[in-house]
Amino acid sequence: MQLSREDLLQAYRRMKTIRDFEELLHDEIQTGEIAGFTHLYAGQEAVAVGVCEHLSDDDKIVSTHRGHGHCLAKGCDVTGMMKEIWGSREGLCKGKGGSMHIADTDKGMLGANGIVGAGAPIAVGAAMAAKLDGKDESGRLKVSIAFSGDGACNQGTTFEAMNMAVVTKVPAIFVFENNHYSEHTGFEYAVGTQQDIASRAEAFGMKVWRADGTDFSAVHDTMSEVLEYVRAGNGPAAVEFDTERFYGHFEGDPQRYRGKGELDRLRAERDCIKKFRETVTEAKLLEGSDLDTVDAEVAKTIEEAVAAARAADRPTPEDVLADVYIDY
Repeated sequence: MQLSREDLLQAYRRMKTIRDFEELLHDEIQTGEIAGFTHLYAGQEAVAVGVCEHLSDDDKIVSTHRGHGHCLAKGCDVTGMMKEIWGSREGLCKGKGGSMHIADTDKGMLGANGIVGAGAPIAVGAAMAAKLDGKDESGRLKVSIAFSGDGACNQGTTFEAMNMAVVTKVPAIFVFENNHYSEHTGFEYAVGTQQDIASRAEAFGMKVWRADGTDFSAVHDTMSEVLEYVRAGNGPAAVEFDTERFYGHFEGDPQRYRGKGELDRLRAERDCIKKFRETVTEAKLLEGSDLDTVDAEVAKTIEEAVAAARAADRPTPEDVLADVYIDY
């Protein structure tokens, strides 16, 4: 599928926004201004953007503890997210969610999740709602997507969710981002079906796809097929994207489980943004100057978001009990 110039620029802008957002947080966390654990998504941008470029606000996604990229790819506000991570009452969740629990239901982002494998059942519930509600304004069947890593594929919640999705034939899609490490444990050691994750989903009776998660075009084209299949009413599906993360499991992780020179090799050979630039410029779909302009604009956006987050109001003691109950 050949995207238009505008679509390619938008995809690049979203990937670069995620990368710059995460790179900046990597530096800012060292200042001690940001509370709580943070798990960066840098390196996996092609998956989030390649998937979410197909979705509307009516389609739902459920994220993981490594959720910044999914939020931004789904269209969540950059400044609102930055304020949330800084703990401001002006954040997307009024400062109560933080890095691991950002949500924006207006955008169809049902939340990041601090429990590994906990997103899949939520996604199946959203898919059930989509099946009952029918189609969106454009006439398409709404879908629900559960993003998971290779660690979540070992969780019982994920198995139960996949089984329920098949039994109820709901429009759920299980997206497994295999970045080869579940926290500090290698995929080959921890996953019994060592060759892949997708075969596990296949065993439940759903159709599966596999693709290179460091290649935006591969992700985008694969998701086009997956969504066509699911929106046609065929029930759930799963897809595994082979990808890489450039930072530790969490900020502060010394990554001693990595091989010598591994990270340098990954950044040189498996950087999805670098590969995107090379592909579109060599094919003369975009000029390097076009991408450089986006780089400058994104850098300015991230810089302004941080300044706004630092200056934003902090929660008050009275905010502690706000939004605890819908009605009481």
